[in-house]
Amino acid sequence: MLISQTPLRISLAGGGTDLRAYYKDSDGFVVSTAIDKYVYVLIKERFDDKIYLNYAARKEIVDDISEIQHELVREAGIITGLRRGFELATFADIPSEGSGLGSSSSLTVGLLNAMYTFRGRQVTHDQLAEEACAIEIEILKKPIGKQDQYIAAQGGLCAITFHGSERVTTERLELTERERHYLGQHFMLFFTNITRQASSILTEQREKTGENRQSLQEIHALGKKIEVAVRAKHFDEIGEVLDENWRLKKQLASGITTKEIDEMYDRAKKAGALGGKVAGAGGGGFLLLYVKPENQAKVRDALSTYRQMPFMLDNFGATIIFNQRRYQW
Repeated sequence: MLISQTPLRISLAGGGTDLRAYYKDSDGFVVSTAIDKYVYVLIKERFDDKIYLNYAARKEIVDDISEIQHELVREAGIITGLRRGFELATFADIPSEGSGLGSSSSLTVGLLNAMYTFRGRQVTHDQLAEEACAIEIEILKKPIGKQDQYIAAQGGLCAITFHGSERVTTERLELTERERHYLGQHFMLFFTNITRQASSILTEQREKTGENRQSLQEIHALGKKIEVAVRAKHFDEIGEVLDENWRLKKQLASGITTKEIDEMYDRAKKAGALGGKVAGAGGGGFLLLYVKPENQAKVRDALSTYRQMPFMLDNFGATIIFNQRRYQW
């Protein structure tokens, strides 16, 4: 039996430029960080050749991986060559859909990591990310970008460049343990009480890439600005950039924000937040805020009707946290 652990993420700036509709003409760029909230995949061998799958409130029992209804499990099993004779269960620290924290891509990376390891193969983080992108974007035709798969696999705080050739390069923005803790203390996450499917928002955003290119280029520049701020350890500039990024992001598609989310954000700003944005595609999920510690109690009071999720930055990517192999049946 083995267990894989894969982090969720928060994207700081550049989101939208990781969509192929944008980076096919000019490189995309995102600064994103893994956080200490995870998706877990547990897998163990079975005496017989059946597949038992447990996730959310559902259970599947089939004879071959091709019969699995859970599309991410099915495609990960096909790619890794794991066809039958195992039991698999998935768990997550947050709602599995609609959080805006990249849970779907983290699950895909975690499935690949668990299945490859179960078969006795060790693959690179880059391969995990590339194959997760292939599953979600190429095979399942999801209208998403590539940042989530790479930050889930690599972990840490990364600057990620998306090239028109489909090559993706990641660079770790190194922080000391003290710096990472300091930066993490300035972020707050509040659940908007709304879960949503990101596909409709992302589809509209993709279709409007041409008319939104100027805004997306400005968002690209904001990603670079955050990279410079992190390298210079001018962390408070991140809050200002988040505020500008949110202003631009709201213009990319309808449904990215709502009246309630706007009111929530305005209350946070008046209470002392330097900036923030809705995590992920928008429309719901979690609101990310950058707040100096001395103002966090006031922000917490202003958003007292919303659940806060404490978190810290995670320095590790896709990991196998338990692996106990016995003799083969």
